[in-house]
Amino acid sequence: MSDGYQNAFGQPGPSNNGGGDENEVGKALLVGLVGGLVSAAGYFVYRRLPDEQKARLHEQVRGAVAQKVNELRQNFNI
Repeated sequence: MSDGYQNAFGQPGPSNNGGGDENEVGKALLVGLVGGLVSAAGYFVYRRLPDEQKARLHEQVRGAVAQKVNELRQNFNI
């Protein structure tokens, strides 16, 4: 279905029947829902860890973040 508009290549523009936008919204909602479920599961597992494993995990995260910060500083000469 043509709506009278053409893109840069002379092809008819997209129709405004709304089918594509609804599909994208559905995908975004599904990704958000799955992400929320995964993060909630990760949090519940984390809460059950012994304190020494939590401390090791914190050290690993701090090390990874410090490494990335140093990489960014080197890349941008900060």
